[in-house]
Amino acid sequence: MGLLTQAGAELTPDAEDADVIVVNTCSFIGSAQQESVDAILEMARHKTGGKAKRLVVAGCLVERFRDQIAKNIPEVDAVVGTGELDKILAAAGLESAPSAPGPFNILTSRPEGDHRRSHGRFARDAWAGAVSDLPNYLYDDRTPRVLATPGYTAYIKIAEGCDHPCTFCIIPQLRGQFRSRRFESVIAEAERLAQSGVREITLIGQDTTCYGEDLGLKDGLALLLEKLAAVDGLRWIRFLYAYPNKITGRLLETIAAHENICSYIDVPLQHASASVLKRMKRGGGADVFLRSIEKMRRMIPGVTLRTSFIVGFPGETEKEFEELQGFVKEAAFDWMGAFGYSDQEGASAFNDGKKLSAREIESRRKALMSAQKKISRAKKKALVGREFDLLLMGPSEETDLLLEGRTTMHAPEIDGKVFVNDYPAGKFPEGAPPQKGEFYRCRITAAHDYDLVAEII
Repeated sequence: MGLLTQAGAELTPDAEDADVIVVNTCSFIGSAQQESVDAILEMARHKTGGKAKRLVVAGCLVERFRDQIAKNIPEVDAVVGTGELDKILAAAGLESAPSAPGPFNILTSRPEGDHRRSHGRFARDAWAGAVSDLPNYLYDDRTPRVLATPGYTAYIKIAEGCDHPCTFCIIPQLRGQFRSRRFESVIAEAERLAQSGVREITLIGQDTTCYGEDLGLKDGLALLLEKLAAVDGLRWIRFLYAYPNKITGRLLETIAAHENICSYIDVPLQHASASVLKRMKRGGGADVFLRSIEKMRRMIPGVTLRTSFIVGFPGETEKEFEELQGFVKEAAFDWMGAFGYSDQEGASAFNDGKKLSAREIESRRKALMSAQKKISRAKKKALVGREFDLLLMGPSEETDLLLEGRTTMHAPEIDGKVFVNDYPAGKFPEGAPPQKGEFYRCRITAAHDYDLVAEII
């Protein structure tokens, strides 16, 4: 988006207004892949029957099915892979934009929340393609950027790619080998964002806890967090995602020592049965994880823990699933997601013959989430009466009668919400209620399964 804007494009959120449409895709699991295909087909209609003159497909789907996209969707004019972002101008036809008679309107789109089918336009075997060679592209602080988030919050990618050999995953084929951004580059971007009004940053990467290893840094993430904690204006700093055996004592000490580093750790464990984890090529097990969780909670009082699990991995027995259920109840995570195993060609597990039926996988997923709902309900209820700092996000998406916000316990976009139903009107100028992007002190007054209700005090 930054490169397009710098070249003279004008971004628009409306496909009807766009001269060029860019669909950024995912190909990590089957449902995301289907959403991506559906989004491309939907946007293609704007080219055949609307104003759009060019349709560009970008992202992970390109790395898997580059040739098939061109063959099966003739409306697509260009593709841009994960390591080819510098080619976006040529793909959008904007390399000569400065001499054009006016700005091009660009719609940049990502599919979300929609699982429509593609009406038979693609056969499953049409997507069997070779993974392309991946250039080691990684943006830096000099890359032009347009925030796609509200002005008070931003993501910073600190690393790209992954070197872990997980048998269910094709991220290394889609994103390439692990590589860290330069230390100084991340700091420079954070400082610039803070100067522009950003108050919350979320560090992201396929594995942030490996940050700096390829640069010769030991405890690179801890060192980076320490530097970021000193950036003037940053109120909340958090990172996603942590690999289980990469959470060091130094990292925990750093989180505990700085008030503006959120006491929040997202560590996708994927399973708790040692035998399943061995087949996943991840290692660990329930006992090891419980000791690690105890250490996190001891070293960071009040830490919020989030995890995710894969159910129905090939060969997962009833006993192994019961072991996972028991672990979830004992660990009592604050937040948890469960995903049904998704068969991905190119992943090692794809050739495992001991596949579970889709029905059984979904049954286990629902059972695990049902157990977590009870844990979440109890944990949220225990928060009633307590006070927290609240980042206000504005009117609720549920109803204009409520405001909506987040605490340090809530990562952007993935966790529950805090609904605000009361605030002391006398403390705010008439006609100017609490403002989005500002921080307030709140008291929790009610709790639901995943969401909280609060009053600003």
